[in-house]
This record gives sequence, C-alpha cells and structure tokens, in this order.
Amino acid sequence: MKLSMRPITFLLFLLIGCAGIHGNVMGETTNASAVAEDYPIKPVRLIEPFGAGGGPDLLARALAQQLSQLWGQAVTVENIPGAGATAGPAQVAKSPPDGYTLLINTNAQAYSAAFSKNLPYDPLKDFIPIVPLTSQPYVLVAGKPAGVATVGELIAAAKAKPGELKFGSAGIGTGTHLGVEKFNLAAGIKAVHVPARPADSNADTIANAIAGRTTYYMAPISLALPQIRDGKLIALGVSTARRSALLPEVPTIAEAGVAGFDFPIWYGLWAPAGTPAGVIDKLVKDIGRVLAGQSLRDWVTKHGGEPMNMTQPEFARFVLSESESAAQIIKAAEIKP
Repeated sequence: MKLSMRPITFLLFLLIGCAGIHGNVMGETTNASAVAEDYPIKPVRLIEPFGAGGGPDLLARALAQQLSQLWGQAVTVENIPGAGATAGPAQVAKSPPDGYTLLINTNAQAYSAAFSKNLPYDPLKDFIPIVPLTSQPYVLVAGKPAGVATVGELIAAAKAKPGELKFGSAGIGTGTHLGVEKFNLAAGIKAVHVPARPADSNADTIANAIAGRTTYYMAPISLALPQIRDGKLIALGVSTARRSALLPEVPTIAEAGVAGFDFPIWYGLWAPAGTPAGVIDKLVKDIGRVLAGQSLRDWVTKHGGEPMNMTQPEFARFVLSESESAAQIIKAAEIKP
C-alpha cells in the first residue's frame, strides 16, 4: 500500500512555519529588550503642568539634573500650565509612547480622573504611573486683606457670612481645589470657588490671595513659602497630620481645630499608555537610583518633602485609590466639572 506524503509535507510546513514565527517573536523580544537597555538614546522631556517656580517645576528640574548625569543625555523640563493644570497632561497623552516625553504631576493627575468626561484625555487609561517621587504638606494661607490669622478665625468668618468668602485653586479637580473642599466639609463651612483661568499658573492663584481677590487658598508649601516669609501671606495651618520642618511654628489644620484632617500633596511621574514595559522598568530602576542618592534626598528634605517608597504596581494601585477618594469629596461637595 502506497503512503501519501501530504500529511508529512503539511507537518513539515507547519513546523517550519512555527519556527519562523517563533524566530520572529524571539527577534522582536530581543529588539525590545535592546531598546529598553539602550534607553535613552536621545533627549528626554519632562512636562510640568503648573508653571515655572512651583513645587512640580522645582522637583522636575532637580530630577532632570540627576537623570542627565546618570544617562549622559539631556533631560529638559517644559512648563505647560493652563486649563486647570490639564494642558500639560494633554500634551503628554498624545505624545509617542516611547519614553521620551514624560509627565511630572501632583495628586491632581489622580483627582482629575473624576472630571475625565470633559478632558481631551483619560487621566487613568491614557497614562502609566511610573514612580511616586515625594509627598509634602499644603499650607492653608490667607492674604492680609482677608483679616484672618488662624484657622479658627477663618472658620468663624465663613460661618458669619455663609457662601460669601472666596477661595482660590489651580483649577477644578486639582489638589489645591479638593484640599479646600475637604477642609470646608470638615469645618462645616461654605465658600465660593474661584478656579484659575485657563492661562493661569499657581503663582497667579497666590497673587489673588495676596491682593484679596480671594480669601484663602491651600497652596503647595514650597510655592507659598517665600510669600509667607515676606509677610505677604499668612500661614493658617499645614494640611498633613504632622507639622512641617519648613514652618515648625505653624500648627496642623487638625491641631487648629479640624480634627483628623490630613491631606498631603504628592508628586509622581507618568508615561503615555503604550510605553514599552522594558522602558518603564528602566525608568523605575534609574529614577529609584536617583531618588535614593544623597543629593536628591537632601534636596527633597530641604523643600519640605518626604520619600514615598512604592513599587510600580503599588503606585498604580495608589493612584487609583486616590482617584476614588477624590470622587468621594466631589460627591459630598457637589462639585460640578
């Protein structure tokens, strides 16, 4: 009986084809690993969404300097403020997902997810959280025209004129907004929100408080410190559970009468969704190395910050939980996008 060669031929064809596919996959994996290992081979941009001179900008420049030295490649900081601190993230979201355009942002990145229906990007789905950088207090401040010098006096003034006092923020859904809303809820007061205009930076919001156009503002401590020391702003309380070494004489908001209040500002780094896992791993490793260095640790401490030690998956879960917490504040305060 004569055996047909067709099954054998088909089997050989299948094996050769699979070997070819396997070779291609192996080749792609090897190439991807090589790309990640060589990264970066050209300058890297850090996009900062609040404007020059603020906490994220200062931290971005300190980080950029250290990474430039480590990589032997230029790492530049580009300030793109405006649109309630969403113009910068929007730019990163539409950038190529290759690791060469990164976002440094505050907790606003997580909080703005509650308003994503009105944004040109999704703060959670369009980004990969890379690493947390540091956390520090906000400081509740008032300008001299407000006529208040303590948290208690501010609360009393707000209760005497319900809904008449004004508070500023860097934009709807930012940490500077939700921090005050959380304070208002805890203190049992109501006030009018005056968000930054589309082209404004945090510095403009500070200027509004100094001029008396707003009564109070929860500012990043590194941004407000020069004006506090110059006597242009009055520090009413810090937002964390512990006092800040930068303002040791200023009580926490909890100490000042709003029991249990704790609302730090934190900073992190994000990449566009789709950035190769190998590049993300390289960023996590190298930024972790820089953050552990004495130079940047000293810089962070000098600016009132504390380290945040998390793995990349832990940071991703943390960002999600912070977004959920923000949604609770938004619902309780009846905030509209």
